[in-house]
Amino acid sequence: MKSRTPNRRQFLTETGKAGIALASLPLFTKMSSHTFYNGSDFNQQPLPFSYTAVEPYIDAMTMEIHYSKHAATYAKNLADACVAEKVDTSNTSLTNLLKSISKYTPKMRNNAGGHYNHELFWQIMKPSPSLAPTGILSDAINKTFGSFADFQKAFSEAAKARFGSGWAWLLVKADGSLAVSSTPNQDNPLMDVAEVQGTPLLGLDVWEHAYYLKYQNKRPDYINAWWNIVNWEWVQKRYAETILK
Repeated sequence: MKSRTPNRRQFLTETGKAGIALASLPLFTKMSSHTFYNGSDFNQQPLPFSYTAVEPYIDAMTMEIHYSKHAATYAKNLADACVAEKVDTSNTSLTNLLKSISKYTPKMRNNAGGHYNHELFWQIMKPSPSLAPTGILSDAINKTFGSFADFQKAFSEAAKARFGSGWAWLLVKADGSLAVSSTPNQDNPLMDVAEVQGTPLLGLDVWEHAYYLKYQNKRPDYINAWWNIVNWEWVQKRYAETILK
């Protein structure tokens, strides 16, 4: 049965507004060996940097709440949905589940997407990164968008224009070409319900919980600041592995 895009009230009800009760986490979480997220893991992974590492662009309080409350809730609710809907997580990947998400309930769609998106999001940020890609990804961006600056403008506009909550994406389509898109709620380009489908390389969370403590209603300021912490080395590796599959 096809699942419809849930409205915000339904989404918040199904994902849980309050978060889950977690043991107090240390300010610095252990560096993860999980350096290339391939969607095969249904469990929340350690944050690959400290809560303070990407300040001043994202403040420590926002990072801690985002990771230990919001993202943790998606992981827990995904586990619950997999039990309820009899998904054998030892015999399937999260990527494959997302590619057929229309077969599942809105709860599965919301939480599978939320978990995947956040696990990807943590990997594409780091303190003091290179401020632009190089090599084959740089070439592909220039070919598709004209220049890196033009790509940044297109991506930023997609993030600014996403009404309500959602994500902006740079993705590789099935034909190997790059595209920029945005999705509502916790949808992503892997899903068979996405308007533009493909493998996400870069994703920006524009839910208010990702930036409101520091930026309030100034989403464009958050977007502009975020470019200073994009882990282009990781994105480049992901692009290379994606096009070589």
